Amino acid sequence: MDLGLTGKVALVAAASKGLGRAVAEELAAEGAHLVLCARTDDTLQQTCAAIREASGGRVLGVAADVAKPADVARLVQAALAEFGRIDILVTNAGGPPAGTFEQHDAAAWEAATHLLLTSVVELTRAVLPGMKARGWGRILNITSIAVKQPVGGLLLSNSLRAAVTGMARTLANEVAAAGITVNNILPGYTRTERVEHLASAAATREGISEAEATARWTNEIPMRRLGEPREFAALAAFLCSERASYITGTSTAVDGGWLKGLY
Repeated sequence: MDLGLTGKVALVAAASKGLGRAVAEELAAEGAHLVLCARTDDTLQQTCAAIREASGGRVLGVAADVAKPADVARLVQAALAEFGRIDILVTNAGGPPAGTFEQHDAAAWEAATHLLLTSVVELTRAVLPGMKARGWGRILNITSIAVKQPVGGLLLSNSLRAAVTGMARTLANEVAAAGITVNNILPGYTRTERVEHLASAAATREGISEAEATARWTNEIPMRRLGEPREFAALAAFLCSERASYITGTSTAVDGGWLKGLY
């Protein structure tokens, strides 16, 4: 299937590893040019070099913290200077600390808001005018299954990723007539460093081993295994593609059947 991504320019946030990297690799394999960001420049540049070698495409890496609006502005400026446009935006950020309501003070809430919500707002604000001018755009937010079924111990993530969902669903209606789609993709328990950190936190909190924490999750998944980043990235690439031009305002899970609701 030709996804119509050849020559498109995609900005993928938090793309040096994990789900962000998997999405970047999939988009590059489909012929897209990439602008990738992450906070650690060495790891980012290694990822860019690997994707460049594998795909033969153009890949620009810009060290940036998406929780800082000034970094977002610098990232987008670098992308426009290199490619002249941004056709696809994939928002992504590492998760905030695990914990209950009483374990998070005002500073923790503020930091998590900048990381998960403000980053999406600022990235979208920066790329939207160009997409509207060209009459084509794809905005895809990587959130979490927690927006549909809250995960215990992840209060900050449950709250703020849900806010992204509300923003994106509203924006989708506002820009649909301009040829821009806005969708959310919800990873379940996937084999990434983030899940390893969550397993470690659960083990410490509950006095169990990390293996026991991971096994508890896999036992809740009908497929009885963690997902692989590449499986997640396949849907992400489709939602960013020309073939998905009539799909907007959705929140789609890639979770092996973990979610129990009908929607």
